[in-house]
This record gives sequence, C-alpha cells and structure tokens, in this order.
Amino acid sequence: MLDKKKIKEKLERERDMLLDQIHDIGKLNPETNEWEAIPEELNSRESDQNDMADRFEDFEARSIMIKTLESRLNNILSAIKGLNRESFGRCEICKKDIEMDRMEVNPAARTCKKHLNN
Repeated sequence: MLDKKKIKEKLERERDMLLDQIHDIGKLNPETNEWEAIPEELNSRESDQNDMADRFEDFEARSIMIKTLESRLNNILSAIKGLNRESFGRCEICKKDIEMDRMEVNPAARTCKKHLNN
C-alpha cells in the first residue's frame, strides 16, 4: 500500500529542489506565468564576438534546461495536487496499481512500467 505521507514529502522535496534550480537560471514571467531563462552576467564591459557567441550558447542551454525543469516541476505539482485522489498511484492507461519500486523512484509516475513509453 502506498504511504502517501512519505510520497508527499518526497514530492515536496523534489519541488523545492526544482524551484531552486529554476531560480538559478531563470525568472517567472508574470504575464505568461512561464519560466524564462536569464542570460549569464558579463564579466567585463567589453566583449568580443567569441564572448557574445559563448553567451548566446549559454542562454540557449539555459532555455532548454528551463523547459526540462519546468516540465518536471509541472508533473510534480500535478502529483501533489492529485495525491488525495483515489486514482493516485494507478496507471493512467491500464488503471492497475503502479509498481512500488517505480513509485519510490518517481512518485510522480503516471504509468506502470508496462506503459512507461506511452
């Protein structure tokens, strides 16, 4: 049987960790309610084309990381919100209980191992 208290604690820890990571590289746009990458600060006043290219590449990498972290954060928030539902811990596809070892590794799992890639 699922220990929902333990799962909630684990989800909340992961939520906090994800928020810390996102805050390090981005900011929340209040108009769109989406996270946006922030560029790395310049170390000097003058920068050449190589510096600007590196800065652009870093910004692109931050943007990709923001999308990845935000997606995981949304899954975690959804799991926290759905913890008290009767369907929590059941596969969204076959409706069977999600394996305990899978739930321990990923308490936000929405499918069983059989339907992992669906």
